[in-house]
Amino acid sequence: MTTEIPITVIQISDLHILAEKGKTISGVDTDKTFKQSLAHIHNNYKKIDLLLATGDLAEDPKQSTYQRIYQAFKQYKTRTLCLPGNHDDLELMQKNIADDQVNCDRHIKFKYWQVINLNSKKKGSTGGQLGDLELTFLNDTLKKHPNLHTLITVHHHPIPTGSQWMDTMMIEDTLELFSIVKKHPQVKAISCGHIHQELEAIKDNTLILGVPSCCFQFKPYSTNYALDDNKPGYRSFSLHPDGSMESKVIRLLG
Repeated sequence: MTTEIPITVIQISDLHILAEKGKTISGVDTDKTFKQSLAHIHNNYKKIDLLLATGDLAEDPKQSTYQRIYQAFKQYKTRTLCLPGNHDDLELMQKNIADDQVNCDRHIKFKYWQVINLNSKKKGSTGGQLGDLELTFLNDTLKKHPNLHTLITVHHHPIPTGSQWMDTMMIEDTLELFSIVKKHPQVKAISCGHIHQELEAIKDNTLILGVPSCCFQFKPYSTNYALDDNKPGYRSFSLHPDGSMESKVIRLLG
């Protein structure tokens, strides 16, 4: 009997691409680290079914910024979905990251799995909020596909990280989110960006994951804003037909 190959999903987050090449944030050339991350991913994974970019693609949300991001993704010919973070302009993203290969689609189905992307951007705030439209979209999509194992991705974190300053920016309506998730046992994991560090926890029998940034990292368990010296990284998922998964964080070297 032939064993089916698991689906390979890669999650990157928090690119923070500036409007002008060569500029830095906290001493980091974010254009450079983004491109290094993409090269590292595609050198290490020959089969990638889906690449997810979970928010804060741009530090300067301008048309030219998103066009550069789009071109960087496009060259690898990998199916790529992008969702917004608090720094992003979703309308500009949707206009400039929009073809059959690389776009801002919110939902993708495989034979045994589905990935649902939620928009947690709250207008005028660095914090996260889903709101009625996103929560309804999530609930309706889960009800429509009860037999598909589900990975949910979102920019803001739905549970505390232990960093006091960061946890002021959690998803505000996280109780409503988990109320829906508890009704749908096909949800296997929720993975977020925003926190610029690793996260792995269990809540209500659901795996909660966080991914490092493509650029600079935040120091875990800090009271105030502080940077860590960890390298940029990304998260890989192997999604199996029976609903099991393996996931790990990979750091860039050097």
